[in-house]
Amino acid sequence: MPVSLSYRVLIATFGILLGGIIPRLAAAQTAPWGPPVLREASLRTDTATFLLSRNTVMVQGVPTLYLWYRRDDETVELRLFPANAVSPKPLRLRRNPDYQQLDSLTKEDDGSFRTRLKFQNLTTARFLRLVVEQAADSVGREPHRQVVPLLPLARTSLALRVPDAELFVGEEKVLELTSSNARNVRATGEWVRGNDFDYRVVAEANGLLRLHVLPNQLGARTLLVKLQTERPSLLPNGRLSYQLPVLRQEFNVKGSRLRFLSPDQRSVTMDDLSRRRGVELILDNGRSFELHRTYRIEDQEEAGGSLIAEVFTRQYLSNDRVLCYLRPYNTHRQTEGYLYIKEADVARYITNLDITPQTVIRSAQVLHRGGEWTSSLSVSPGETVDVRLEGEGLQKARMSFEDLPIMRSDSSVRTDTRLVYRVQVPVNFAKRKITIFNAGQSTGYTLGVREFQRPHPLDFVSVVYGEAARPITRLDGPVLHDGTIRDVVFQFNPNGIDKGDELYGKQFLSFEVRTLNSKGELMEMRSVDNVVICPGDNSPRAVFYSDKQCRTDPLSLNSLLSRKTYDFDDWSRIVVTVKHQASQYAEPGYTQTVELVLKRRYKFDIDVSFPAGLLTRRQGETGYGNFGGISLATLAQLSFYSPDKINRLRPYKIGAGFVALNAFNLSQNSTSERDLGIVILGSVYPTRRDAKFTFPLYLGGGRLLGAGKWFYLLGPGIGVRL
Repeated sequence: MPVSLSYRVLIATFGILLGGIIPRLAAAQTAPWGPPVLREASLRTDTATFLLSRNTVMVQGVPTLYLWYRRDDETVELRLFPANAVSPKPLRLRRNPDYQQLDSLTKEDDGSFRTRLKFQNLTTARFLRLVVEQAADSVGREPHRQVVPLLPLARTSLALRVPDAELFVGEEKVLELTSSNARNVRATGEWVRGNDFDYRVVAEANGLLRLHVLPNQLGARTLLVKLQTERPSLLPNGRLSYQLPVLRQEFNVKGSRLRFLSPDQRSVTMDDLSRRRGVELILDNGRSFELHRTYRIEDQEEAGGSLIAEVFTRQYLSNDRVLCYLRPYNTHRQTEGYLYIKEADVARYITNLDITPQTVIRSAQVLHRGGEWTSSLSVSPGETVDVRLEGEGLQKARMSFEDLPIMRSDSSVRTDTRLVYRVQVPVNFAKRKITIFNAGQSTGYTLGVREFQRPHPLDFVSVVYGEAARPITRLDGPVLHDGTIRDVVFQFNPNGIDKGDELYGKQFLSFEVRTLNSKGELMEMRSVDNVVICPGDNSPRAVFYSDKQCRTDPLSLNSLLSRKTYDFDDWSRIVVTVKHQASQYAEPGYTQTVELVLKRRYKFDIDVSFPAGLLTRRQGETGYGNFGGISLATLAQLSFYSPDKINRLRPYKIGAGFVALNAFNLSQNSTSERDLGIVILGSVYPTRRDAKFTFPLYLGGGRLLGAGKWFYLLGPGIGVRL
C-alpha cells in the first residue's frame, strides 16, 4: 500500500507539472521572443489600414494580422510602433523572399518606424510573416525579436456563362467561367463524380477558367458546382471561409439516338499484320453485343458506306467492357467524323478513333537560313536549319535527332504526311553524321555535318611592300611607293577568319600577278591557284580544319617573277588580283586588286633643244637688241613629277649646260654675233602627251665664253618628240 500510494502521488504531481508547462509552451510559440518589441503595427493599402491590435483573426490558434488585397504584387505601407515609446531603440525588419522592402526603416515624428513593402505573389505564398528585431540592452545578448503572422484575404466572385442549356448523354461540353480573381480559384482539373453530372474545372495558360460537364442522366437536371479558393475571405462572424458560393445551373439532358462506345485506344496503325490478325481493342459494353460475332465499321450512318474496319467481339470484361479484335482496312481521322458500328447495314453504335498507316518516311529536305528547300542533307556546325520529312503516318511519329535538341518554332508543321522540325547544330559538335530516329529506331536518314565553306572578306590577307603590313582591303586604288620595292609579300592571318559563332571555314584563294612598264606594256604575268588558308586556333572548329593543304607561310612575288621587283624601272606597276575560287563556294566570293606603282619625284636627263628667237641682254649693254636666230642648247636637265598623278611631269624643268647662240643664223644682218655660253635655264613645256612638236619657253642666264660677259636670255624653242 505505501508503494502504491507513493506511485499515485508521483503521477499526480507529474500531471500537474505538465498541465502548467504545456500551455506555456503553446503560448510561447505565438508570443514574441523575450520582451515585446512592438506596441502596434499597421499595414496601409490604397483603400484601407489594418492594425495589429484590431484586425486580427485566429489561424490555428495563433493571432494573425489580416489584410485585403486586390493584386498579387500589392504595395503597402508598414508602420511599426515600438513597445518602449520613451527611449525606443532602432528596429530592423528581417528579409523575406515573399516581399521586397522598398525603403529603409525611418523614424517618424510620432515615434513609429515607416517603410514600404511590395509583395511578390500573395495568392500562392504560404506562411507570410513579418520578423521585427530590436537590439538588446546589454552587449552580447541576442536581439529582441517579435513575429507578426500575416493572412492575405481576397474577395472572389464566380459566374457560369451558358449559351445553350441543352446537353446530351455521353457528350462532354466545355463552358466558360468568369471570375473577378481567377488565380484565387482552386482549379485541380480532377473529375468530380455525381449521379446527374460529372464535372471538372481547368485553368488555362491565358488565365481563363473552363468547366467541363459530362451528363449522366436524362431529363431536366440541376448542376451544382462547388469550388474553393486559394485565399480565404472573412465572414461577418469573424470566421474564415475558403468556400465559394455554389453555382447552380439548369440543363435539359437528352439522349443520343446512337450510344457512343469509348475505345481504350485513340489511334490504331494499319499494316499487313493488323489487317490479318487484328489489334486488341476494348470497347464499352453495347448491351446488345453478341460474343464471337463480326460487326462492320463504316464512315456513314446510311447503308452502303465505305468499309473502314471490322470488329470481332471476343469476351466480356469485369469492368462492363468488351474485349474485341479490330481489323482495319482503310484510314480514318477523328476530325473526319464518327464511325458507325453496324449490324446487317443497320447502325447500332458510334465510336471514333484514328486509323493511320504505318509511319514511313519517303523523303527528307533541309532549309538553310535565307535559302530554299534542298534534298542535300548537309548542315554546318553552329547552323540552325529546318528539316522537313514527308511520308505517311507521320502525325503519330516520335522523331528525334541524335544529340540535337528540337527547337520550338512558329513554322513547325505536323500533319500525317509532313513534319517540319527546327534544330541547331552546336558549334563544338564532334560527329560527322546525325541520325534521325523514330521512337528510338533509325529511319535510314542522316544529316551530314560539313564544315562551313563561305567566302570571308579578304581583310585577313595583308601585303608587305615597305616596312609594315597593310590589309589589302584598305588599299583603295593605286599605291604610289617612293623608293625601291625589295619584294612584295602577302601574309595571312588565320585568326581573322572564324570569330565566335561566325564561322566561314577554309578560304580558297587565287592570285593573278601582272607587271607593267612605265608605258603600260605587259612585262610578265603569273598566277597562283588553290591557296588554302584555314582558320586559326581561335576557331571552335580548329581541330576539324587540319589539312596538309593549309598554308601558313607568306607568299613572295619575287619567288614567282623572273624579273625581280628591286630591278623594276621608274613608274613600273605591279598589279595583283586576289579572289576566291568560285568553284569552291555556293555563293559569290570577294575580289580585291592591289596595284603598286614605283613613284619618282624627279627625273635627270640630258636634253638637246633648239631655242629660236631668243631675246638676249648682255652685261654693260642697254636694250635687248634684235631677236637671235636658231641656237643649239645642250643641258643636263631636271624634270619634276606631279605627286598625285602617275608618270605625269610638271610643266617646268631646270637645267644647266651650253648654249650656242645663233648657231643656225638665218638673219640677213651680217653683224649678228655667234657665241658659246655656259647657262642655267628654266623651261616651261606644254603638258600634252600626244604632241610631237612642242614649243617650250626658256628663261635663264650665264656667261659668254667668247665675249667674256654675263648675259640673260628669254625666248621660245622648238622641241621634237620621237
